Amino acid sequence: MNNTTEQDQTLAAIDLGSNSFHMIVARVNHGEMRPIERFGERVQLAAEMKSGRLAPEAIARGLACLARFRQVIDKLHPDLVRVVGTNALRAAKNAPAFIKPAEALLGCPVEVISGREEARLVYLGVAHTLADDDDSRLVVDIGGGSTEFVIGQRFESRLRESLHMGCVTYRDRFFPQGKISPKRFARAYQAAYQEVLRIRKAYQRQGWDNAVGSSGTMRSVELVVALKGWTDEGISADSLASLRKLLLSHGHFDELTDLPGLSERRRGVIVPGVAILSGIFDALGIEHMHTSPGALREGVVYEMMGRLEHEDVRERTVSALMRRAEVDQQNAEQVEAMAMLLFDAAAADWQLSEADRDLARWAARLHEVGLSIAHTQFHKHGQYLIEHSDLPGFSRQMQRVLALLVRSHRQRFPVEDFAGFDEQQTLHLRRLCALMRLATLFKYVTPVEGEPLFSTRVAGPEIALYFDTGWLARHPLTSDALKSEQRVLKKIGFQLWLNGA
Repeated sequence: MNNTTEQDQTLAAIDLGSNSFHMIVARVNHGEMRPIERFGERVQLAAEMKSGRLAPEAIARGLACLARFRQVIDKLHPDLVRVVGTNALRAAKNAPAFIKPAEALLGCPVEVISGREEARLVYLGVAHTLADDDDSRLVVDIGGGSTEFVIGQRFESRLRESLHMGCVTYRDRFFPQGKISPKRFARAYQAAYQEVLRIRKAYQRQGWDNAVGSSGTMRSVELVVALKGWTDEGISADSLASLRKLLLSHGHFDELTDLPGLSERRRGVIVPGVAILSGIFDALGIEHMHTSPGALREGVVYEMMGRLEHEDVRERTVSALMRRAEVDQQNAEQVEAMAMLLFDAAAADWQLSEADRDLARWAARLHEVGLSIAHTQFHKHGQYLIEHSDLPGFSRQMQRVLALLVRSHRQRFPVEDFAGFDEQQTLHLRRLCALMRLATLFKYVTPVEGEPLFSTRVAGPEIALYFDTGWLARHPLTSDALKSEQRVLKKIGFQLWLNGA
């Protein structure tokens, strides 16, 4: 990391799309984002997926691309790098076969984000390219494996959805071997139309003033219809119909060399892309759509900028979930304060990061969120709510970890829930869980006396709590809970010492 000030940061965002991988490197100065490098490669990670598994060739193409991106990172030394994965990595059963070597190659985590989180970030990237007015916008982004729909105003998205249709998956499904025919196109169009019908009622009820298209597919369509003279700006319903007719006059993707402005890398996805776009126009009654150069990667950069300025959407997300679940604010604040005291004592020896601190804070605030369902087994209800809710700002992996911390804060330790994490990750998460478990044991004494009178020492697997003489005797409930916790922690590799008992 560079030792630059907050006024002079270099940020990098990498978007692992189902069709293409993109990287943007931008310099942030006085709140403005200025791109200094952009890279994009057609990887087609979702191509030829069989039985829900990424093809070995696709994995190899993706890793080769990331090796080239890594060279840029090594040269420019950005202060922060964020990598997000989309539909192909959401859907693939063997996603770890790509993610683990990708993380090793890039030296940073790969965050697989949900479809609605992808939609939110796409909207953020697009909104910064548009006029800052009061118009309500429908933003549509056709990707390789999914299509995102967002209605928002200014920089806030209000309605977000991700549908399972993309130009790569539709190519493989409806246009095998690149063959084009009216029948194949009609099937792709009908599938897209039916998919959009699922959201039509909600989106038309919300309404929008103008429609904006993002992604390379949209811009390719706009360029072709503009060069053909079918529209002056954007994509109109009539120009889209003319393009559809032109495409159907060809029999194969390889014949699409006569389309003005269509790059070779877009030749293999323009037909399924137009089928999807036509279904969207007709299902939602769109007559005209502008396009925007903003996309997911720009949205990720703006999200990082917000976190640097302490405008973290994840804070709002946690607060909103607490309100919906009617969480006891006082209990949450007491456990959070205790978790932070324990965290500070353990951070150096356990090599805990600021990201770990955030997770501990949020887990403390949400530890009772499951009470909104039932008191019995509320920690399990909390785990389910956190893991399966749409939480803007959180990746799927982050939601899983947060849910594990809430699940593990009481009763039996769920060893089986840590399957899928490697040995080092498991140790790291168990350390955070141990802190959470201890923090919750003191919520029945804090309101009376303020912070409990003890100090903490952490060394490897040993956690020592030093109390004033007689403190534990005066608090039998807490004393018994701590002694029970000694047995639980011992089973997962920790030794809890209580001095002053």
